[in-house]
Amino acid sequence: MIEIENIRSIGEIEEEIVSEFTIFDEWLDKYEYLIELGKELESINESDKTDDNLIRGCQSRVWLVCRSSGGRLWFGADSDAVITKGIISLLIKVYNGQRYDDIIASDFSFIEQIGLKENLSPTRANGLLSMIKQIKAYALAYKEKEAQQ
Repeated sequence: MIEIENIRSIGEIEEEIVSEFTIFDEWLDKYEYLIELGKELESINESDKTDDNLIRGCQSRVWLVCRSSGGRLWFGADSDAVITKGIISLLIKVYNGQRYDDIIASDFSFIEQIGLKENLSPTRANGLLSMIKQIKAYALAYKEKEAQQ
């Protein structure tokens, strides 16, 4: 578990990712990097690979699980496609351990800065948008739940 004091801001992580992607000149290299990120993603339990955890709107099957602790969200994910697993891994890298309000306020602009959305097939781009919507939906739901307590 990451210690809360060591969690960097969304902006800091996004800047790091943008910097990492500028190293690569070709999109083929960027895809390879995404695949490597996906390989590094810790697998979720098979019991979490349920229809309830599937992200709707993705061409590939992508499972996203979330838990809340101390006003922060912690994510786990898996996918049956290597590039898609890399994409969800990239999102988790940014938003894991972040506060609800920070996730809700995030504009996900680093996606455009690295050119990811425009270099994906239309179906993968729709899947990316679905992943972003689900992450924000979790943040909103947990914030509302905490406000009701």
